[in-house]
Amino acid sequence: MKRSILLLLFFAVIAWGCTPETQPGNQEIIEQNTDDDTGVEIPTVSDVTNDSDDNIANTSFKNIITITFAASGATVTGDNAGIVKINGNQVTATNTGSDAIKYVLTGTSDNGFFKLYSGKKQALVLKDLNLTNPSGAAINNQSKKRTFVVLEGTNKLADGAAYTMEGTEDQKAAFFSEAQLIFSGDGTLTVTATGKAGITSDDYIRFLGKQTVNVTSSAGHGIRGKDYIRVDDGIVNVAVSADMKKGFSSDSLVRITGGTTVMKITGNAAYDEEDQDYTSSGGIKADKLFEMTGGSLSINNTGKGGKGIRVGSSTVRETLGTSYVTGGTIDITTSGQKVAYTLNGTSDEKKSKGIMIGWAVKKDEHTYSDFSGDFVVAGGKITVNCSNAEAIEVKKTLTIKGGEVYAWSEADDAINSASTFIIEDGLVCGISQGNDGLDANGNFYVKGGVVYACGKGSPELAIDANTEGRFKLYVSGGTIFALGGLESGASLTQTCYQASSWSTNKYYSITVGEDTYVFKTPSSGGTKLVVSGASKPTVKSNVTVSGGTEIFGGYGVVNGTVSGGSAVTLSTYTNSGGGPGRP
Repeated sequence: MKRSILLLLFFAVIAWGCTPETQPGNQEIIEQNTDDDTGVEIPTVSDVTNDSDDNIANTSFKNIITITFAASGATVTGDNAGIVKINGNQVTATNTGSDAIKYVLTGTSDNGFFKLYSGKKQALVLKDLNLTNPSGAAINNQSKKRTFVVLEGTNKLADGAAYTMEGTEDQKAAFFSEAQLIFSGDGTLTVTATGKAGITSDDYIRFLGKQTVNVTSSAGHGIRGKDYIRVDDGIVNVAVSADMKKGFSSDSLVRITGGTTVMKITGNAAYDEEDQDYTSSGGIKADKLFEMTGGSLSINNTGKGGKGIRVGSSTVRETLGTSYVTGGTIDITTSGQKVAYTLNGTSDEKKSKGIMIGWAVKKDEHTYSDFSGDFVVAGGKITVNCSNAEAIEVKKTLTIKGGEVYAWSEADDAINSASTFIIEDGLVCGISQGNDGLDANGNFYVKGGVVYACGKGSPELAIDANTEGRFKLYVSGGTIFALGGLESGASLTQTCYQASSWSTNKYYSITVGEDTYVFKTPSSGGTKLVVSGASKPTVKSNVTVSGGTEIFGGYGVVNGTVSGGSAVTLSTYTNSGGGPGRP
């Protein structure tokens, strides 16, 4: 039986039975393997995403050409074949030979560019380069072959507000490439874009080395890799102030396996003339998949209607794959107000959401008729704070089976699935000051893990399932601390207990067997406290905790020393007084 499957995709493919149609359509990313026992084609990541060809050490360069920009004009050394043409600081290299060439770009010019034509792969070594093109791209790579970008020292690139030199060729960014861009080295690159995007490849972009890349864009996306963007190492800082634009934008996949990625987004949702629709700004936009196995990602979006991470499109309804997080840390804050608009006679709005995965077609007030885009969390740490909408919204099945997920919303559900919501393991917390803490528009299954949920209060709940759509909440395991009650009519095969009231802004401990967890209550929420565990929990209020590890943004502590407090009287929970909450 053929099992050529990467471990990190085990969760996203095997356990949830994805078909080939649920993976990216880009043939460079996906290959198909067949399980001979079932005849089912199983999509796996091909070698291209770990391709040894992306390692510059595996490429031999027959020639090194050095181009030095200066006020008096650029000069060239090492060009024995006459590849480079110079007009002031406007430099064009045309490689029609059979050898890969390494170009070392250095020096300073405020009115120059480097343009490259080549049928072979190449390396661009940026070595203390400071290059501005007020009329277009500072670097314009028209080669369609793999291009290594090696950063040495401190480098700066900038475009101008108007691309008057564009002509008939693509020139979509201050640093533009038709080919793959693979960044490495230990230097710094700062890109300032005022006319178009910061860095764009019409293929893929990958960050491999210890380099630091800073991108600021007031006109376009920060970094756009059409096929995919992958961060394996280094530091990537992106600041985007343009309306509708994103920090990372890909027509397919964004994958983070390491490094540090920080994004600051301030642009608002606005009307997009090209798409003829309203579009939000965002930290990450991946049209098919988002995957994270390591590293750290931080996104702060203050734009109106802006998103943190957005996978899929509500207007382009193609089948999506299973996005997943198995490692690393994600920290997202969205604080913009909603943007209301009327388009083609229909009123709608764009809301500022932290993580939004997939799309769904609403059938009626309580149910959806079509979905795409599952999300699996099997490790790592996710923190989302949202002021004016859902903190985390998944349009198909949301499965949490490991890691830590904390979501806070001031105005709507903390975590919502438009379809099925499953908690199998891990640490999960949803606190809402405006709606349900944890909400499913389909069935909700709590099978394990540690779950802390808080809803606004009647009719909103701590844990809500879509009873109106003939769905149900099922509790069969886990340690649960719920402020605001559970969906009425739930199936409780693990016994739940209740206290008639609780106090705000206090530390509560819950002990199940030998495990004790401490949770801090928020300033408001539903009246009823419901708890559950593998055995009957012991609950104390107003405890003192020292040491241990903070979880849930400080609303929880594990492995701490607990003292004091008053015992909370518990009675068997009848599930007759909670919900249903608003879907």
